[in-house]
Amino acid sequence: MPRAEREQQMLDAAVQTFGQRGYRAASMDEIAELAGVSKPLVYLYLNSKEDLFTACIRREAAALVAAVRGAVEPEGAAGPGMPADRQLWAGLTAFFAHTAEHPDGWAVLHQQARTHGEPFAAEVAEMRAELAAFVTGLIGEAARAAHQDPAFGDRDVSGLAQALVGAAESLAQWANETPGVSAHEAAATLMNFAWTGLAGLMDGHRWSPTR
Repeated sequence: MPRAEREQQMLDAAVQTFGQRGYRAASMDEIAELAGVSKPLVYLYLNSKEDLFTACIRREAAALVAAVRGAVEPEGAAGPGMPADRQLWAGLTAFFAHTAEHPDGWAVLHQQARTHGEPFAAEVAEMRAELAAFVTGLIGEAARAAHQDPAFGDRDVSGLAQALVGAAESLAQWANETPGVSAHEAAATLMNFAWTGLAGLMDGHRWSPTR
């Protein structure tokens, strides 16, 4: 078997083991057995448990970002020239579909990597920053198209993107733990919660505690 294919086989086994057992409880023996290889071969290819876990994080993060980008960018489902809300809808649907189809990978990213300190948390933070930057572009595009509220600036756009990504992460966890919730339903929930309010904000309707 080619090295690259064998390595992916090991990563598949590692993601499943880390996602279901947790980083601390997972053993290299379990991973090697699930992959159908010897433990020395896992060490030969991926050096250590820490390096193996890092490789899992990077692979799963790249796959998630690629799924979202692929749905939104011209060659994806949204298509060229689509309004920002349709692009966001396509991206969110892809996000929730990917996390539902790869629950072990999502557990690695959302639960395991974040709870075991550096450098694992930094790897996930990098993925989150990329997603937030992507969403910032979509919201910024919508804001420029609306241009109803002159007070609506770059800081508003950046903050809203961070809030939206955080909400998507929490909602994905809930959707994966709640039987029967589809990617379409999860995306619609977040669009109703976030985009409807965002549309009013761009029209100049701002909530104030003094009102």
